[in-house]
Amino acid sequence: MEFSWVDLLASFGAGLFGAAIGALPAFILTGVFVVLGTIAVFGNTSFDVINNWGFGPLFGPHTAFGGGVAAVAYAANKKYMEDGKDILTSLSGLDKPIVLLVGGLFGALGYLINAGLVAVVGDYTDTIALTVVISAVIARLIFGHNGLFSVSEEAEKRGRFTPGGEQVWVEYQQEWLQNITIGLGVSILSAWAALAIEPVAPEAANFFGFGLAAMSLIFFQFGGKIPITHHMAIIAALGATTFGSLLVGIIFGVIAGILGEVLARLFLIHGDTHIDPPANAIWVMTTVILVSALLIQ
Repeated sequence: MEFSWVDLLASFGAGLFGAAIGALPAFILTGVFVVLGTIAVFGNTSFDVINNWGFGPLFGPHTAFGGGVAAVAYAANKKYMEDGKDILTSLSGLDKPIVLLVGGLFGALGYLINAGLVAVVGDYTDTIALTVVISAVIARLIFGHNGLFSVSEEAEKRGRFTPGGEQVWVEYQQEWLQNITIGLGVSILSAWAALAIEPVAPEAANFFGFGLAAMSLIFFQFGGKIPITHHMAIIAALGATTFGSLLVGIIFGVIAGILGEVLARLFLIHGDTHIDPPANAIWVMTTVILVSALLIQ
């Protein structure tokens, strides 16, 4: 990945736009362009829609979503809104240009962080997912009030890893059997799709399930009780294609689902800003898969 001032400027615009429409709507658009990019590959397009739009400066989670996450943290810090974890609300409705500019700055920061990570550890992890997490941690340390790991008195009594009250991520997905069951279904579909696509379009194989899962969050945006599964989908696909095994992909996908919930309880539910559980699970599990494959070879 070569540094580009044009891409840096585009990333600023993406972060600003992500703040304006809301972090989750921006991420849903990521899913849309990843799916469109997969279809475009089948049409033998010469333009890489997946990496230029879906994961590039315009709609990449590290720019548009990351900018939206930081902007809502800033807005809550300034008392423009109550919930610094509200990634659904379109912040243009606040009529506070400074909030949108903060989103733009973090979009540009996301581009810079990702470029650095690609140069250093690009072959061993998902740098975009890791960038989303690093950006969110920076936003919490700057704009949050209760630190990275602090918990309330109520949570201390209940236990850090026992969600309750308003301190939950996705209430209907947090029970372990439910989580594993959802992960099983999503992982089967995504791993199967990846292995089916790989012989024809290997550059798109790992992303189709992720794109569909991200797109499905449009129903979550409008109040549907939709499971959050893109971390399960992308890891199942990566595991399947890396090791050439549907079963291995399914196992990794289910583990990613469990890890996402664990990381939500560690970083998200007790905090006052958003640190994304799926992104956290994706970079950890990608590292596990890629390093394992390297050691096995």
